[in-house]
Amino acid sequence: MKTADLIRHIEDGKLSDRLISIYIDDSKIKYQTERYIAAVKKYTELFSNLEDYDDDVCIISAPGRTEVCGNHTDHQRGEVLAASINDDAIAIVGSNNSVNIMSEGYPMISFSIDDISKNDNEEGTTVALIKGVLAGCRDKGFSIGGFNAYITSDVLGGSGLSSSAAFETVIGNIISSLYNDGKIDAVTIAKIGQYAENHYFGKPCGLMDQMACSVGGLCHIDFASPEEPIIESIDVSLDEYGYSLCITDTKGSHADLTPDYAAVPAEMKSIASYFGKNVLKELNENDVLENINSLREKYGDRAVLRAFHFYEENIRVKTAAEALKNHDFNSFLDNISKSGNSSYKYLQNVFTTHDITHQNVSIALCISEMVLGDEGGVARVHGGGFAGTIQAFVKNEFVSKYKESMDSVFGEGACAVLKIRNYGGIRVI
Repeated sequence: MKTADLIRHIEDGKLSDRLISIYIDDSKIKYQTERYIAAVKKYTELFSNLEDYDDDVCIISAPGRTEVCGNHTDHQRGEVLAASINDDAIAIVGSNNSVNIMSEGYPMISFSIDDISKNDNEEGTTVALIKGVLAGCRDKGFSIGGFNAYITSDVLGGSGLSSSAAFETVIGNIISSLYNDGKIDAVTIAKIGQYAENHYFGKPCGLMDQMACSVGGLCHIDFASPEEPIIESIDVSLDEYGYSLCITDTKGSHADLTPDYAAVPAEMKSIASYFGKNVLKELNENDVLENINSLREKYGDRAVLRAFHFYEENIRVKTAAEALKNHDFNSFLDNISKSGNSSYKYLQNVFTTHDITHQNVSIALCISEMVLGDEGGVARVHGGGFAGTIQAFVKNEFVSKYKESMDSVFGEGACAVLKIRNYGGIRVI
């Protein structure tokens, strides 16, 4: 659709039903309408002077994600519950001979479509992610081409909601929409995003983030075979049970935490290596229990505790998934609470032992228990842990008080009230 026509289309409310289906929350439609119009206008401002400017555009959306259960299990080929959220990245896109991308708040990125080979000097940069997705699409036999894109995102970076996976999913859907008739499926786009992050960006992440952002909804994912993960979509509406999903950014510093994050899979894999295996999924809990004394002596107690967390967490994922399918929300909440308890005591990813004076996540969990009590909901560490966010399923009548309490400690807007989105990466229009 031409940009001028698209703006009129949105202004006339003809996109409203589509926006409601994407963002779930009626109260967000005015904001999203204004956001979409501003993005289209910004696209025109940025690219209309280019020689090969294309006034015919589409809009791509990809959500952030929340890890519901399965803390630090995917890298051991375990199981997770993950869900897309109604905060997203959107892109206004038109075809072009080269790649020109402006993300809100960042400089323009421009390069030739022929220049997508890996460059070690670009590791850790946005351009590496873009080139990695393009190369991943090409290597899987899909057509690729240039494009102009203006991208704006509500998925906060560093918040544990996977802003990078949302970005990769946007780029994958751009290529699918513009050059492959929308035929690159969501799982393939997720794998391409992981490829970009692993091989171009230089981050050895698992597949959970990309899968949740790309596939969408609430998914039970089994990574026993990483190349062919088993995905089960679970239809759930938190409103049906009178609950909201709250994510609180505790504003802890992520500086110097790489060794803490890296130690989790490394210690789990050390236990597996004792048995000649690569990951914990390749053995069972009884193997660890029967050899516990030798394992404690060789690898230390924390490694053993983290292994036990993995096995019990996998059971909790299955149980929580079955509870949702059986509409037993109380059982689901009980398993989320147990997951958080295990992460704190056995996985031990709530604070870093290198700085015990700053325990933002611990403070957030403490206040959550005080505010929510036995009736208001449950809270747990979210994602990688150590300094980031907590997740809470909060009964609706407690939400205002809970948000006020979190914001009073961690700053205005620290607590976001979200909903589970029904879509992954999509072409909006």
